[in-house]
Amino acid sequence: MPRGSEELTNARKEEIVDACASLYETVGFKDITIRDIGAKTSFTRTSIYNYFQTKEEIFLALLQREHKAWIDDLKNILKNHDSLSTERFAEEIAHTLEKRVCMLKLMSMNIYDMEGNSRIENLVAFKKVYREALQTLESCLNKFFPSMSEEDRQAFLYALFPFLFGVYPYTSHTEKQIKAMEIAGITYPQYSVYEIIRSFLLKIL
Repeated sequence: MPRGSEELTNARKEEIVDACASLYETVGFKDITIRDIGAKTSFTRTSIYNYFQTKEEIFLALLQREHKAWIDDLKNILKNHDSLSTERFAEEIAHTLEKRVCMLKLMSMNIYDMEGNSRIENLVAFKKVYREALQTLESCLNKFFPSMSEEDRQAFLYALFPFLFGVYPYTSHTEKQIKAMEIAGITYPQYSVYEIIRSFLLKIL
């Protein structure tokens, strides 16, 4: 069992975020309530308010955790490779992101709700992790593409990160969306997260 208030607080926050993540796999953001999240924890629903004031704060904590996991994978690329070709670099980055479907889904569908209905301190904590993701990816560029100019590195980052906000809708379709596209006469290639990101990176590198 966790000992000490800080350890207990962190453990309970993780349990709440875990419950939220589990629900989000099968239930939409707007349909998930704090009551639903509380029902999947080992403590009372009202206790959640000791840690998060809104469901958006819980989702923002989930997004923050997803970014931390992505950063860890980026750091492993830095640690485990002395050099990478353009193609191999694109493959490595695409592999890190195909594991972060939850992150991509939250970014594309719910970012404004999460940020708008969270306390400033929670939003700042998330933005710091987001900044670290930018910085870690820039470190990858510095190491594997040393001849790339500062201007080109910034252009890469500010092409990739906005692009990530649109990846999930292009790689995940509901049956209703598919039917609507078929009726509308829209033909579309089906790409995985890995395929669409790898292809994009090869074009901008």
